[in-house]
Amino acid sequence: MANFIFKKLSYLLLNLGFSVHNLLGPGLLESAYEGALCVELSQAGVPFERQKVFPLYYKSEYIGAYIADLVVDNKIIVELKSVTKLTAVMDAQILHYLKLSHLPVGYLLNFNSPRLEWKRFVNQ
Repeated sequence: MANFIFKKLSYLLLNLGFSVHNLLGPGLLESAYEGALCVELSQAGVPFERQKVFPLYYKSEYIGAYIADLVVDNKIIVELKSVTKLTAVMDAQILHYLKLSHLPVGYLLNFNSPRLEWKRFVNQ
């Protein structure tokens, strides 16, 4: 990867995710992992927003909103899951968040597996 966007922040985020998974293990609700990752981000001094709302418009009319689990340093969207398997629908969800937010990078983190499962997405 010649141009890895937010490399240092991405590595830190993943390391914090691995720390959460190592301490809590799989099998908890998504909200537990979200809370724990927020503690880790706070302790690392990384700014973030939890449950960030992104408005959705259709033909210039407001029709609703999407809520991203975390936005880290106003640069990276993080969508947390605690599921048996990540699916294409979950990939589409984070791609929509990237499109709505105009942020360049997103991560999908799944805590309900023997090891933290993650995917990185770049807003084209």
